[in-house]
Amino acid sequence: MIFLASLRSRWTGLLGAFVAVALGVALTAAMGLGLASTFSAPERDPVRFAGSPVVVMGQNTLTVPVRRGPDTAHVSKPLAHPHPVDIELLRDLRRLGEVRLDGAKRDAVGVNAPVDDVRDVVAQRARVLTGGERRLADPEPARDAEALVAVNSFLGTAGGVSAFVSVFVTASTFAFVVALRRREFGLLRMAGATPGQVSRTLLAEALAVGVLASATGCALGAWGAPLLAEALVDAEIAPEWFGIGGAVWPYHLAFWVGVTVAFSGAWIASRRAGRVGPVEALRDASVDSGVMPWSRRIVGGALLAAGLGLLGWTLWSDPSSLMKRKTYTTQPMILITALAALTPLLVRPVLRVVRLPGAIGLLVRENSAASVRRTAAVAAPVLVTVALAGSLLGSAQTTGKARAEEARQRTGAELVVTGDGGLGPSPEEQVRGGRKVEGVAEVAASASTAVFVREEGTALIRSEARAVSDPAAFASVSRLPVVAGDVRDLDDRSIVVNEEWERRRVGERVDVWLGDGRPARLRIVAVLARGTGDNGAYVTSANAGAGAAVDRVDVGLQERADRETVASALRERVKGEAEGRGRDGTGAGAGAEVQVRTAEEWLADTHPPTKRQTRLGLLVLLGIALVYTSISLAGTLLMATSVRGPELRALRMAGATRRQVRLVIAGESLLAVAVGTALGLAVTLLNLGTLSAGLSRLSAPAGVAVPWDMVGLAAGVCAAVGAGAGVLGLRHR
Repeated sequence: MIFLASLRSRWTGLLGAFVAVALGVALTAAMGLGLASTFSAPERDPVRFAGSPVVVMGQNTLTVPVRRGPDTAHVSKPLAHPHPVDIELLRDLRRLGEVRLDGAKRDAVGVNAPVDDVRDVVAQRARVLTGGERRLADPEPARDAEALVAVNSFLGTAGGVSAFVSVFVTASTFAFVVALRRREFGLLRMAGATPGQVSRTLLAEALAVGVLASATGCALGAWGAPLLAEALVDAEIAPEWFGIGGAVWPYHLAFWVGVTVAFSGAWIASRRAGRVGPVEALRDASVDSGVMPWSRRIVGGALLAAGLGLLGWTLWSDPSSLMKRKTYTTQPMILITALAALTPLLVRPVLRVVRLPGAIGLLVRENSAASVRRTAAVAAPVLVTVALAGSLLGSAQTTGKARAEEARQRTGAELVVTGDGGLGPSPEEQVRGGRKVEGVAEVAASASTAVFVREEGTALIRSEARAVSDPAAFASVSRLPVVAGDVRDLDDRSIVVNEEWERRRVGERVDVWLGDGRPARLRIVAVLARGTGDNGAYVTSANAGAGAAVDRVDVGLQERADRETVASALRERVKGEAEGRGRDGTGAGAGAEVQVRTAEEWLADTHPPTKRQTRLGLLVLLGIALVYTSISLAGTLLMATSVRGPELRALRMAGATRRQVRLVIAGESLLAVAVGTALGLAVTLLNLGTLSAGLSRLSAPAGVAVPWDMVGLAAGVCAAVGAGAGVLGLRHR
């Protein structure tokens, strides 16, 4: 058969597509196995009350009726401060058997008694947990679930980027194969082959590559999945017990995705191959012509309009979504695809502004402009990698930098006292006792809490909040972004909200549920800017909810006070108080970590510009794109050099040395990489500029953080691979 003979003679030209598909299938299989493992993750054994057969837990959810069309539904949210098990119920439980308390906390107790007897005694006063449900009483019971959601998000995003880049690389490879084989297809047409036969020949080659590559990729995925799980655990993205299960469906999914990618990537190229006429066999032109059919121009233009329109619409309608990872991961792909489709049209205009010195420089530029297909085939994957590196990492850094700057602007204290697990009873008075330490001017304690509001009658929204004991003192050590009202007017019958709330007019009353589920009707006394989403609500300590422990004390200093001296004195005082509480069991205990830090140290620890896990995940995505790009560049340039024998011999006959020929080949590769880098930077700056405009609309600190280190790394790797592959292909001529 013709396609088998073609495969035997042209396997080197299809090697890039084979490796790209195999790698894509391997990643898809590994990530599919990871996703399957999150769906069937084993339930962890209870820890806190492992020795008690029954656990009685105070009410820990808020249930509110909402409208669902003509019907009414009940929505539940976890309370910020679960109810304790009341004293009367404890007395009743002790009559049944041994009751185990966990220190001074009474949010849950263990009971050594028959479960039916416990249920009869408890009735509706609390929750009764048995078996695996007892783990719900462990500290941070939702931590594992949140970690698995993070794993799902990471693997899903990585899989999407892998699919996008692999389709792109495969389609680009087959398109370039068609461009190089025009004369061959023309000869087939002269020999009597129909357009359909030519198209089917190329599709058969793609199908053979897809099947072989997919089988190879499945084997690689089975080998790499456990390594992926270990890497996720080491990076603290997945919980420490996470491992790969024995699911089979990821292999089926990965295999058929690989075959589909190879087939679809070659489909458009096959239609183009079928349109090659017999006259192409007689052509030997060195200048590419007709490189952009109208269909590709229309598709590229439509994608460009769609990408720009989507950015503009998001900026106008919902600027806060621009900061979400799902948005800044997917939206750039539309613009990347658009510019990649239009790259052959953009190559010559970009090259016109390039001026290279000497005869070799002139030859490099003119060769690149004449061979638009080759230049575009090299520039397009570079565009993808640089744009992904700049857009993804840049968006994460820009958003993180804005959040960090916003937190810095909100903080007016010189020192911040925090406690892991709370600072115990009356921490403000403990620190206020520090007035004996020369230099302390103002002290403001606050606790983490939450408020719930039913918006438009259809949704129960949880808003993170802080409860302050002295609003005037808190206002003096903070710089909240108030757009209306005055924070100092906050009292037990009022609330401070932000611009995201449905009701946000000063003086208006709003019905809320507090952190422990109590309903309250509070008056709005101040409204904060929406910002990056960290500007939550503020209430007084009376509305914090039972169980809300003060976890932060902001300390303001006198004008000429020495900050380090005051900090040292406060550390000694707070340390002594914490040890005293640990001995008498009245507070956070000796195990609670109490820290006195400068505002700058506290901000650096709690508001880093980019979270480690986020940056690591994005670097993995960049690594995937970079590997694909390297495969595409190497395959494209090896194929391109393999058919340039007559051109290079003519150059030698004109007097060029071997070194000069190598410089020309390397220079053409580097120039094409530079074109792709320039286009990738254009996409990056457009995306980051839109994000910065969105931050401005939200009254958040705006700016653009271009990750020049990662962009430079991506461009440098592409340049090294491109120049190396070009020169390596020349050695075999």
